[in-house]
Amino acid sequence: MHDVAFILAGFLVGGIIGLTGVGGGSLMTPILIFFFGVKPYLAVGTDLLFAAGTKLGGTVRLARARLIDWRIVLSLSAGSIPAALITLGVLRQLGPTSTATQGLITGTLGAALLLTAVATLYRAVRGKTLPATLARGQEAHAATPHHWSLPLLLGALVGTLVTLTSVGAGAIGVSVLLLIYPLLPLPRIVAADIAYAVPLTFVAGLGHASLGSVDWGLLARLLAGSLPGIWLGTHLMHRINERVVRSALSVLLAWAGIKLIAV
Repeated sequence: MHDVAFILAGFLVGGIIGLTGVGGGSLMTPILIFFFGVKPYLAVGTDLLFAAGTKLGGTVRLARARLIDWRIVLSLSAGSIPAALITLGVLRQLGPTSTATQGLITGTLGAALLLTAVATLYRAVRGKTLPATLARGQEAHAATPHHWSLPLLLGALVGTLVTLTSVGAGAIGVSVLLLIYPLLPLPRIVAADIAYAVPLTFVAGLGHASLGSVDWGLLARLLAGSLPGIWLGTHLMHRINERVVRSALSVLLAWAGIKLIAV
């Protein structure tokens, strides 16, 4: 029975990732902890590789649709991946199952979920309506940051947060992209967010696996549901009322964040 529940949870989260770019760590990690009783360090480690596999499936679909700007992906990865490796080194020193590490993960995870909820709600209520496409000749300008250091610095911040909690590559990542590339159409923002999360979560997930923080059987069941889910979500991206979905997500994320901090 649990096998079916894990597959259905993967399908649900995969679909939401495909629709909005949100849902990897911010939804799956709390689901694993609260509904399935998985320990926080195992939930984070397993979810990182779950996000890598799920978003790889979405990236293939988006790359075929020519929605991914690979320059943006490389710029963010140059900041996020080194930060992920440094954070993994710190976790190795502390020990992933120690009381201090568990408290750090749980507290940071709760704060990250609250931050994600605020970012998600803000985008749903006050976010700018961006054009779905760009006029010819505007692509290079829209994909150029205000300053070359912004993708590196903000990528490093997201990389640290994702490695520690598995949260951040979705709503926070999309918010960072909107800040750095305010003229980029939303489908390209979501596409870049999904694509750059793949190497980040893969590196962070393998690092957690080396610490013994991944449940491989659980990972296989989650991916069995999420891969068809994200395929469906990316196909429906332009047909769903994004504000309604994000408003509902923000309430769920805020509840999970408050519950984790109160633990």
